[in-house]
Amino acid sequence: MSDTTRSAMAPPRSFLWTRRIVLTILVLFTLLPVYVMVSSSLKPLEDVQGKFTWIPSHLTIRPYIDIWSTVPLAKFFVNSAIVSVAATACSVVIAVFAAYAVSRYRFRGKRLFTVTVLSTQMFPGILFLLPLYLIFVNIGKSTGIDLYGSRGGLIITYLTFSLPFAIWMLIGYFDSVPRDLDEAAMVDGCGPFGALFRVVVPAAVPGIVAVAVYAFMTAWGEVLFASVMTNDNTKTLAIGLQSYSTENNVYWNQIMAASLVVSVPVVVGFLLLQRYLVTGLTAGAVK
Repeated sequence: MSDTTRSAMAPPRSFLWTRRIVLTILVLFTLLPVYVMVSSSLKPLEDVQGKFTWIPSHLTIRPYIDIWSTVPLAKFFVNSAIVSVAATACSVVIAVFAAYAVSRYRFRGKRLFTVTVLSTQMFPGILFLLPLYLIFVNIGKSTGIDLYGSRGGLIITYLTFSLPFAIWMLIGYFDSVPRDLDEAAMVDGCGPFGALFRVVVPAAVPGIVAVAVYAFMTAWGEVLFASVMTNDNTKTLAIGLQSYSTENNVYWNQIMAASLVVSVPVVVGFLLLQRYLVTGLTAGAVK
């Protein structure tokens, strides 16, 4: 290709400058709140409550120490970790089996099942809040199994969010895996489960990772259901952060510090798995 052809295909300079300006504005719009959080978390409470300054006059790491004693942040952290990991594991396991069955087998009601799973994403979550609350309370009264206010009940609640999306996305991803691989595994002596775990699952790792990241992030930062379905012993981080606001004071610097601390697992996990996440989302969305 000649230089003249390349120059003709290159975008105009006005487009390049417009793109740079827009990207710069977007970066500033994204990073400014993060900078405010970081700077506020390193200020004494008096400075945070006073007039805002972009450059802190006094730096201190005391808020990062006090966040663990002002409220039982460690307990909230453990609750969130248990609920999020359990909800993620259950979502991935159930979604893998359900998506494989829909992708590889024909059965009566298959289309209805797929449409029903996808249609659940059309309804806002708040519509399910009162029904789930009543179901959990009635189950506790009739069987003695306390789902309301327990970690188990919250895990089941989060499954209602993550499972439909996980199943739908993995169906599309499994459809992209050639069926010849399953047949070759069957010829080598593998049964359906052997073909699933030895052939299909390894080929679908990006999609499974994308589902796991989605389920974990949904459970880790969820507020609405956690505010209703938990008590003082099972509060998650998203609800526990409200404890820094009392009748007498609001510990803004500790709120900012705690928000940054609880964001670390999600940010680190996303950075480590982002290549799988992008591949899984693009492959699972297009058959």
